Amino acid sequence: MTRKYDVLVIGGGNAALCAAISAARDGASVLVLEAAPKFYRGGNTRHTRNMRCAHDAATDILTGPYTEEEFWEDLLRVTGGKTDEELARHMIRESKDILHWIVRQGVRWQPSLGGTLSLGRTNSFFLGGGRAMLNALYLTAEQLGVDVLYDAEVTDLEIADGMFLSATFKHRDGHATIKASTLVAAAGGFEANIEWLKTYWGEVADNFLIRGTPFNRGSVLKLLLDKGVLEIGDPTQCHAVAIDARAPKFDGGIITRHDSVVFGVVVNRDAQRFYDEGEDIWPKRYAIWGRLVAAQPGQIAYIIFDASSRNSFMPTLFPPIESDSIAGLAQKLTLDPLALEKTILDFNAAVRPGTFDHTILDDCRTEGLTPPKSHWARKLEKPPYYAYPVRPGITFTYLGTRVNKQARMLMKDGKPSANMFAAGEIMSGNVLGQGYAAGIGMTIGSVFGRIAGREAARNARN
Repeated sequence: MTRKYDVLVIGGGNAALCAAISAARDGASVLVLEAAPKFYRGGNTRHTRNMRCAHDAATDILTGPYTEEEFWEDLLRVTGGKTDEELARHMIRESKDILHWIVRQGVRWQPSLGGTLSLGRTNSFFLGGGRAMLNALYLTAEQLGVDVLYDAEVTDLEIADGMFLSATFKHRDGHATIKASTLVAAAGGFEANIEWLKTYWGEVADNFLIRGTPFNRGSVLKLLLDKGVLEIGDPTQCHAVAIDARAPKFDGGIITRHDSVVFGVVVNRDAQRFYDEGEDIWPKRYAIWGRLVAAQPGQIAYIIFDASSRNSFMPTLFPPIESDSIAGLAQKLTLDPLALEKTILDFNAAVRPGTFDHTILDDCRTEGLTPPKSHWARKLEKPPYYAYPVRPGITFTYLGTRVNKQARMLMKDGKPSANMFAAGEIMSGNVLGQGYAAGIGMTIGSVFGRIAGREAARNARN
């Protein structure tokens, strides 16, 4: 640890590796500090499947064009306008090249999946999933001479007048301090820190499940904010989906998520519906359901569907709860049988016939029902009946560090840091004020990781 590196990267996921590779390709010496053990390296990237990138034409893996303007309109819609337009448009523009750059770093694509994901035109899928992608990036980084330390949790940062000087971290049985000319922070959000979540959410956060890594506790984010970096983002906003209530507290990953919402109805523990299950195409709405469930009594809800939809969506790790009657299903869920029967009867009575097609905003809807189901509404009348219990599954939080187009952190006085950059979830609030669309997290990580690494290397040289 007596060596002074050009670039210190804190974090071990997609954003961190893209930064490390980018800096190394620009001639910089790079050290990566990953808090997790080697087997669990990679943060939330281990659980990912795809990335959303703009492209002007169909490719071997994508079925059609996805223009910069369409990407922007999708982002504008899911965030409700709560995004930094300059940074967001810059990210979208840069994503067109990332689609090819990431392949040059050893990552491979597979043909996009269809079904409820409806992403064949917009999103590219990693061959072998997120872990295979990570392995490819780590291999490339190591071939470029990047040094990596695992089980290396940063405990302090020395920062003076907006300039990074050194980092102290726990490693094996003691602490060590490392100096570097520049810093790239890519250590994720604070979603695995339940006590920190409770400062904003209250006691209900005890009922949250954390889809991703237990190592994203926000320690680096807190250090940066405490030492003068300007913050961005609402601390209660996050990527939060409805995941199986039977999932583990941490690290359940993609196989605990449910894509069955559009095929049925969702009720709370009072057996009442509380939101439009057919509001929009699933990849643009799946990430609102965690927050919706978080607002329900006991932070629990139940997806109810019938035999007609049993094989219509991607299966999950846990099988559905099953019964030949709605009342029987209610008993198994410990819901009021009469209340659930009335909810389903009222829903069925409100369904208007149409042509069902879950890949488009079809004309199957309800009338005179509050809340409505705007699309994909079909009567639940074919036994057996099924249910999945779901809780809020937090993927990552949006509170983070403010950055500019060079991924350089801004200080509380509004001035850019002398030598500190950020990429990935730790700065995602610049783009995601709220909401989410499938694959954007990986776009943020790859685009700003590449930029941060490049700019950090240039800064170190100067």
